[in-house]
Amino acid sequence: MKCNFNEQVNLLLEHIDKADAVCVGAAAGMSVAAGYDCAYHNDKYFEKYLGEFGRKYGFEGSFNGYYYRYQTSEERWAFLAAAIYMNMDLPDGPVYENLFDLLKEKTYFIVTTNQDTLFSRRFPENRVGTIQGDFRWLQCIRPCHDELFESKKLIEEMYVNIRDCRIPTELIPHCPKCGRELEPWVRGFTFLEGEKYREEYNKWNRFLMENKDKNILFLELGVGRMTPMFIREPFWNMTYSWPKAFYIAINPQDALLPKELKEKGFTIKEDIAGVLENAIKRKKEQAGKAGME
Repeated sequence: MKCNFNEQVNLLLEHIDKADAVCVGAAAGMSVAAGYDCAYHNDKYFEKYLGEFGRKYGFEGSFNGYYYRYQTSEERWAFLAAAIYMNMDLPDGPVYENLFDLLKEKTYFIVTTNQDTLFSRRFPENRVGTIQGDFRWLQCIRPCHDELFESKKLIEEMYVNIRDCRIPTELIPHCPKCGRELEPWVRGFTFLEGEKYREEYNKWNRFLMENKDKNILFLELGVGRMTPMFIREPFWNMTYSWPKAFYIAINPQDALLPKELKEKGFTIKEDIAGVLENAIKRKKEQAGKAGME
């Protein structure tokens, strides 16, 4: 579909308006659109919260920091505390606000592989599925049981006690049942696929089953090529299989449309923040014109 930017935004609004339900799939590009590129680069937020760690250990971006081989748990947990505190401290910003305003009058659900807690600031818990974990929770590293622990107070205490990229030994969080260290509840080698994990998927599945025979719009935001099996490929398959489904992907670099969906979808290869901002502006203009008639 060859359309200019304004036409693409208008089409996006038309499909949202006529949809009975909207299923949003959001990944790392959504955070980048909000202005946070600290996962892979040393942006201003990386420098503010993690710059000391980057200089000391020689890595760039928080993603590399998670997988750095620290010599001690005190060092590792100092980094984790700073990185998680950063995620919890950053505001969700206009891009999330605009998405909320576009969806608030619709039946919608958001499935995200992001673990940065940003969707939880703006959207109701029952409308979001964090299928790859969430930094608001910690788990046993073993794991020896299915319980999760809220991380906020523990992280805040660790963060304010970081000295020379270390925390005091007594602040390292431990499992109350087996004594092993706790671990952030995010996708990794020890990720706990227990009750909370199933709950996040079940919320999404219930939404899909309730709306699969309706006019459902699959709206993909910032999904790249690293893990297409979680959002992109299911969205493609459901759009192809469900007669009334439609698919739109917004991504300045990695938006893709299979030839099988050329009549049931399109891509917008533009900045997500700019698209959503313009969509809200046009929505308000349309509402203003309607009010004058």
